[in-house]
Amino acid sequence: MATAPPPSRDVALETRVLWERFRKQITAALLIVLLAAIAFIGYRFYSDRRAADASALLASAHNAQEYEQVIARYPNTAPAADAYLLLAEAQRNDKKFAEANTTLQTFIAKYPQHEFVSTARMAMAANLESLGKTDEALVMYQQIASAYPNSFNAPMALLSQVYILKAKGRNDDARHICETVLTQYRTSFWAGEAMQQLRLVKPSSSPAPPPAQAATAPPLLALPPGPAPPPAPQAPPQPKKP
Repeated sequence: MATAPPPSRDVALETRVLWERFRKQITAALLIVLLAAIAFIGYRFYSDRRAADASALLASAHNAQEYEQVIARYPNTAPAADAYLLLAEAQRNDKKFAEANTTLQTFIAKYPQHEFVSTARMAMAANLESLGKTDEALVMYQQIASAYPNSFNAPMALLSQVYILKAKGRNDDARHICETVLTQYRTSFWAGEAMQQLRLVKPSSSPAPPPAQAATAPPLLALPPGPAPPPAPQAPPQPKKP
């Protein structure tokens, strides 16, 4: 049984009908897409221009006040992040260790994913050492080595513990850390330093050598006792004077 052919479709007519029916919606959608593209391009241009200006200002900065100016004028930019690190270094050079740590802590809070976060924490630990807070510095070095085991700062954080432990007389702990560096970071630059420290640091619990005993001849090889020597002759008695 023959089937009836499908009705013909006029594509141009259907398109026109759809346009007439949804003209406002389509126009609005196209306008939104166009405005979004313009905004994105404008933002990229503004961001790139701002970053370039921040980089130029950072390149001309040479002291703490100028680094602070970069941070204030161009916050949340890559040059501003670098300015925080340079500012902390300038403060440390001025022996303002507590202020330097405050700057580094702000850097870590604002840029937690920055590649130099572990470096900032190492600088904070070094500042704590300069302030005489060796116990806090030791804890921070331990945290760095544990939190960033694959970073270039990990073996340096371990060796920094060695110097503190040596000063505290904890030689066995210091030797253990040197062995850890030689095991886990044998190809790093710090492996040679770890080997040298391992040679210098003596175990604090090494057993004392036994006392030396006088050498004695075996009984069969000892000389037999000789005859007793004769008694010494006695002088004759002197006569008494009248």
